Amino acid sequence: MNTLTLHEAANLLKIHPVTLSIKAASGEIYGAKVGKRWVFIEIDLLDYIRAQYKRRALQGERKELICHSTNAKTLPHGGLRLSSVDEQYNAALGLATKSKLRNTTTR
Repeated sequence: MNTLTLHEAANLLKIHPVTLSIKAASGEIYGAKVGKRWVFIEIDLLDYIRAQYKRRALQGERKELICHSTNAKTLPHGGLRLSSVDEQYNAALGLATKSKLRNTTTR
């Protein structure tokens, strides 16, 4: 089993050492802090790289994007129309719907 320092591991991953330490501290990349220094196992870093290949391949197949900050699936174009959700609730509850009046005067 090969162990690597923070700088060696960052070099292997082709990222900045500060970025690696942040990812390791958050648990995104496996590593252990021994004393004041990070230590990484080479096979864990290679597994992390392989996981990136799989994630990108799956995203292309599903035709949707994954929001990395929340892991939420999103559509590639456009966003959520909240008014359509309101309309569906009103229709399900049998409530009368009116279009909202908008203020057209500006000062």
